[in-house]
Amino acid sequence: MVATAASQSPLTGLPRRLIQDGVVAEEGLTEALEATKKEGTSLVEYLVSNEMGDPQQIAIAAALEFGVPLLDLDAIELDLDVVRLVSEKLLSRYNVLPLMQRGKRLYVGVSDPTNLQALDDIGFQTSLRVEPIVVEQNKLDGHVNRALEAVDTSMSSFEEDDFDLENLEVSGGDDDLEDDVSSSEIDDAPVVRFVNKVMLDSIKRNASDIHFEPYEKFYRIRLRQDGVLTEIAKPPAVLAAKVAARLKVMARLDIAERRIPQDGRIKMKLSKNRAIDFRVNTCPTLFGEKVVCRLLDPTSASIGIDALGYEEDQQELYVEQLKKPYGMILVTGPTGSGKTVSLYTGLNILNTADRNISTAEDPAEINMPGVNQVNVNPKVGLTFASALRAFLRQDPDIIMVGEIRDIETAEIAIKAAQTGHLVLSTLHTNDAPKTLTRMVDMGIKPYAIASTVSLIIAQRLARRLCSNCKQPIDVPKEALIKEGFSEKDVEEGITVYSAEGCKQCTNGYKGRLGIFQVLPVSDAIGRIIMEGGNSLQIADQAVEEGIPDLRESGLKKVKDGLTSLEEINRVTID
Repeated sequence: MVATAASQSPLTGLPRRLIQDGVVAEEGLTEALEATKKEGTSLVEYLVSNEMGDPQQIAIAAALEFGVPLLDLDAIELDLDVVRLVSEKLLSRYNVLPLMQRGKRLYVGVSDPTNLQALDDIGFQTSLRVEPIVVEQNKLDGHVNRALEAVDTSMSSFEEDDFDLENLEVSGGDDDLEDDVSSSEIDDAPVVRFVNKVMLDSIKRNASDIHFEPYEKFYRIRLRQDGVLTEIAKPPAVLAAKVAARLKVMARLDIAERRIPQDGRIKMKLSKNRAIDFRVNTCPTLFGEKVVCRLLDPTSASIGIDALGYEEDQQELYVEQLKKPYGMILVTGPTGSGKTVSLYTGLNILNTADRNISTAEDPAEINMPGVNQVNVNPKVGLTFASALRAFLRQDPDIIMVGEIRDIETAEIAIKAAQTGHLVLSTLHTNDAPKTLTRMVDMGIKPYAIASTVSLIIAQRLARRLCSNCKQPIDVPKEALIKEGFSEKDVEEGITVYSAEGCKQCTNGYKGRLGIFQVLPVSDAIGRIIMEGGNSLQIADQAVEEGIPDLRESGLKKVKDGLTSLEEINRVTID
């Protein structure tokens, strides 16, 4: 009877198939067709939303009628890179889901293959040949929503209510510069909101750097959290130029210049009492400008020496040397190891009304009231060396040099330390003993080094284990001894913890702590320097004097349950 009724029905196509297969009654289908014409919705969406037919049977009927493949969405794992090929606007408007790409073909999940407008628009946007695959309407709704959340470049973890993104107070680093960019070049509200969200989210996550990276077929944004880069967003590649331009406008850089690197600064005022500075650098790459923003939080200089991670005896050595009226304290380590925070923590201790403190940096990362800070600018002749010469004519007590890079700067710094000034600076070496031989290699006289350098601090930053989820693990005694623990420590018992991960942390870690080698330059080490000794001899002498190296300091943090053995192996060399 059903077949006879279907043969006599004036309906064709999918409606006829639905009646023929007994999925929907003819009377109900006629009503549905009239309703879809009035509401402008598809027949399949109307039938499923009004529970007029089984979604699976409707999908099977559609696949048979149009000769299109049928797919169960619950049986596959979405490829978010493919989903990102289609704009969120089209996904939401047509309720479709990109499933896979094979060469120049893009396969898209649809509940109604007759929706040719959707296929045409997606093909126009992606420049691909779009092939439909029939999926069940009820499953499609859920999967599209989840896909939109997964690729949501606004980062759903960010709480918009915390800040007014539209009117966030942002200024460039040089207030005396005029912003000559026309409003039409920056009046792209979605991009403005997106960049603000990324920057605020980086603050919320305690990130140290933001990387905006353009590539040939995609664009990604990563944050460095606790020393490790994590991808947080993968917006459409077409946004790369707009995001870079927005950041350059915020940092008061030349948006028309895309051939050379540029440096700038952004100040973001979060409240009346708190502002965060971003140091901005652009670099031209093959597929656009990569922009890296380093977060500079002024509050990091006032956290106190107790919070840096020094052992008690190491802290005493540092504070003792800071009390001396002259000499040189050097902090060494790779980029991002916390050297600046260590130096500014020391300056914060010394920053009193009876001392004249001057710093030369490239650039000044932390603003400290009471300290005379100078940004070096080699383009106009303001180098570290010329800044130091000027400082020596301004009755200084304490001088901080951002980095000793050349023989001229080193000689002036040594001279300042010899003539009654306390000098603080940094060098890029792997450990404390190598710092002394590095200065000799630069051309500094050994006797000048031995008589002026009083303390060397080598440091690394390691991720701190989350106290909420860390778990003890069993490690064989032989393995512990091989890692560097003493037989005495192993016999007494060492509890090693591993990173597990929970909602309160990132992959089992939360925050960072410093690992230090604090080496005072003793008379014996001074003699080794003057006799032309190498870094191995200095290291052996340090061991004789009971100075732990970076590895030993790291193992002490493991023994105390503050970090994992894997993390110490990552940041130190055995």
